[in-house]
Amino acid sequence: MKIKFTFLFFIACLPIIIAQGIKGKVTDASNAPMIGVSILLKGTNTGTVTDFDGNYSLDVKSGTLVFSYIGYVTKEIEVKGNSELNVQLEEDNKVLNTLVVIGYDLQKKKEITSSVVVVDEKALKDRPMVSAAEGLQGKAAGVQVTQASGKPGGDIAVRVRGATSVLAGNEPLYVVDGVPTTDIRGLNPLDILTMTVLKDASSSAIYGARAANGVVLISTKRGKADEPSIRLNTYYGVSYLRKTIEVLTTKKYRELMVELNPSSIDAVTSNNTNWSDQVFGIGNFQNYQLSYSGGNEKSRYFVSGGYLDNVGIIQPSKFNRFSLRMNLDNQMTKWLKFTTNVNLIKSKTKDTPDNASSGRGGVIMSALNTPPFLKIYKSDGSGWFDPNPFQPSWENPVAYMQGPDQLVTDTRLFGNFSAEATIIDGLIAKTNFGLDLNNYELNYYLDPFRTTYGRSQNGIGRDERTNKNLWLWENTLLFKASRGNHNYSILGGTSLQSEKKSIATLYGTDYPSNVKVKTLNAANIITANSYFYPWNLVSFFGRLTYDYKSTYLLTASFRRDGSSKLANPWGTMPAVSAGWRISEEKFMKNIKNLDDLKLRVGWGLNGNQEGIDQFAKFGLITYYRRTPTNPLSGPAAVQTSYGNPDLKWETTAQTNIGFDLTMFKSRMQLAVDFYNKNTSDVLLDVQLPSYLPINHIQTNAGEINNRGIDINLSTANLVGNFKWNSDFNISFNKNEVKSLNYTDIYYYGRIYSNNQDVTLVKKGYPLGTFFGYVSEGVDPETGNMIYKDVNNNGIFDPGDRTVIGNGQPLFTFGFTNNFSYKRFRLDLFFQGSYGNDIYNATRIDLEGMFDSKNQSTAVLRRWTTTNRNTDIPKVITNGNLYNVNNSSRFIEDGSYIRLKSVTLSYDFNMERIKAIKKLSVYATAQNILTLTKYSGFDPEVNAFSNIPTALGVDYGTYPQSVSVILGANVEF
Repeated sequence: MKIKFTFLFFIACLPIIIAQGIKGKVTDASNAPMIGVSILLKGTNTGTVTDFDGNYSLDVKSGTLVFSYIGYVTKEIEVKGNSELNVQLEEDNKVLNTLVVIGYDLQKKKEITSSVVVVDEKALKDRPMVSAAEGLQGKAAGVQVTQASGKPGGDIAVRVRGATSVLAGNEPLYVVDGVPTTDIRGLNPLDILTMTVLKDASSSAIYGARAANGVVLISTKRGKADEPSIRLNTYYGVSYLRKTIEVLTTKKYRELMVELNPSSIDAVTSNNTNWSDQVFGIGNFQNYQLSYSGGNEKSRYFVSGGYLDNVGIIQPSKFNRFSLRMNLDNQMTKWLKFTTNVNLIKSKTKDTPDNASSGRGGVIMSALNTPPFLKIYKSDGSGWFDPNPFQPSWENPVAYMQGPDQLVTDTRLFGNFSAEATIIDGLIAKTNFGLDLNNYELNYYLDPFRTTYGRSQNGIGRDERTNKNLWLWENTLLFKASRGNHNYSILGGTSLQSEKKSIATLYGTDYPSNVKVKTLNAANIITANSYFYPWNLVSFFGRLTYDYKSTYLLTASFRRDGSSKLANPWGTMPAVSAGWRISEEKFMKNIKNLDDLKLRVGWGLNGNQEGIDQFAKFGLITYYRRTPTNPLSGPAAVQTSYGNPDLKWETTAQTNIGFDLTMFKSRMQLAVDFYNKNTSDVLLDVQLPSYLPINHIQTNAGEINNRGIDINLSTANLVGNFKWNSDFNISFNKNEVKSLNYTDIYYYGRIYSNNQDVTLVKKGYPLGTFFGYVSEGVDPETGNMIYKDVNNNGIFDPGDRTVIGNGQPLFTFGFTNNFSYKRFRLDLFFQGSYGNDIYNATRIDLEGMFDSKNQSTAVLRRWTTTNRNTDIPKVITNGNLYNVNNSSRFIEDGSYIRLKSVTLSYDFNMERIKAIKKLSVYATAQNILTLTKYSGFDPEVNAFSNIPTALGVDYGTYPQSVSVILGANVEF
């Protein structure tokens, strides 16, 4: 009986004996149990997490356990046959002690007193991008990024806390490894390590007269000591149109023409060409980057070469880029360090004309408006494009696309060399010499046969060359010291910057019949122009930072700039900011889960000299040719502008109040900023009396205000085997024109089809305010539009025009979620805009029914004597464009939420393959989902590119596409 009981007891305990492994408890420095600590057997997927009491158990008897938790130092402990292992984790202040790049220096995150946001390499990972500016979209509160056109290599508008200018630049200043520039289109995003946005004046004032629109500091990747690495990053994808706009078939088009002009229908054949199918296709893009990095404590290197090829969804749009980068760090002696950054970029662009009517070369509008009965080519086999019998000067869209041979080539050498010497402990002298050499070439040829326009000029050729040479020389002296609880740094420096830009253009017509001869020397009629634009900037700057016990923080800076663009060149821009780390006070020490709480206040002045013409202080004279006489008399001359010796750069004063909150061992980080940004001396073309030979003069004559709130929130929602991290940001900005001197109203945004301006600049309204008539529907009796009598004078007149919309959003936002389980990772990135209107000028040409253009299917419900109750007016038969006046009829809600990218990736276990350190593959979909009420191709549009006075206008704009990408990252 005793033997039987012993046997049963052994059987019952067998599972416990078999499962015997290791167990224990994880606590923090105060011996409190830690919940959700991740415990993994190193090199495997075997793991667990601690329970509510901090306990864990794991069925392992050997190997190394990795204990990790956000905000704590990761520990690796060998099992060594132990059955119990209790671990105490130490708090890691890595998040608060992270070094952040600021102007001319680095600073710990916890000590920053101004409004700064960092977009790091993780935020850019596995996001195929053509331009580095795309990486800022939806990633930083207070930074609005709009891709005005979806064409490859297209411009991207970046606004830091709103637009501040009408005529001057509104883009931020980019500083790439210490070299300032306003153009980063050629920069390879895969070379970027971090992008730090200096949003307020107290952080950016150190850059003075170029910093009114914020500063983006870009740091590229560098080699790491004793970590040699070869990396290959590659991806391939396809793109396609998100949605289509339906237009009339030949049958319905014929019925429309009967109403418009019955005599014209004889030219309408039975052919039916779907021009959208001919124009919109499948785009593709591919990217390859190979990098080699490594070194030792004395010498480190990073070398990369990249190739990008992006073919758009509309021919011939194409952008490709070759890039070569070399970053070197050499510690020559204990006190002397050399740094070299060299970036060589060559890009080629083929353009598809958009943002124009079908009569002015706009491919998008031509695809929608070209009569469907036309063919692509004439039927006689000549290879000529089929002409439009109603409008012979209007080409069909394929003719616009394939007619000309055209190519833009940009070659750029960008980089710098710096030397840093430690004179004594804490005193560092640095000299930095930078270069930005850019060569731009445009080649264009339209043969004298295939297109109507080409035949009218007997062939057209155009060549343009632009050379820009910029050099920069900066010298700084930095002293850092600590005396007890007092820590401070003093920075002083000088900067010399010089740019020379020359432009030469040639235009020729009347070519020979041999289409193989495309050079301009073959043209019979040639006109030429050349221009030269030099400018210089001299600067002196300094900054003082101080903290007491890392609790009371103070930063003060100034910069004095002298610009050759101005008759009175000098200006001084000071800034000051203070911070109080409340969490360091004794009365806050007992608050649980609080890591850091900091209050920040800052004020400063910045300048904007980007939009001032190099010769604005002078009255300019233009020369033009006249028939030579004997003796030769030279060209004729005419004055084209008045000089202004009192011209100043725009000055922006900004106040910022914010706080930073970090809780739950850095699992939650919150930054909130309130700002008021006021720009005075706004540059405007003030109207002069009409009897003067020149009708305007550029002067400082306005004031613009931006105020709002920025919120950034980062959270680690779940930890352990299954991780979930979120980043959310939202920006509220209110833009307002506070004053205008001399001229009360300025008009912008001329719409070609009705020859009316659609936006205005006026006191009390934001930039991008839409202006026109208030539409009250269609008169069921007459079929004409009814416009509100705003001025109550009983008649329809221009005085009835009023504000009808606003292109400025109420807020923009970005929301990123990163999920990971073992080796799988899923990233979801949402981005959107709310409260902005779009003026859909495309509908004027699609619903106007005033000429022979094809129309959208919306006109099928047009007013007729048998269909009187409708929202579409009647056909215009008398040439009066009354029904297509700029009005609220064409205003639409431009709000949208977009799944900007979704990425699923997998990291392979490479333990058995010694030649490969890391291998990951991923699949990404971009713009796969867009929620919007907007009826056009895409809600992210701006027909007038980056012009802030006419934002949110859609007039045949190249739409953004949906993309599907497969990629791989390999590290050897």
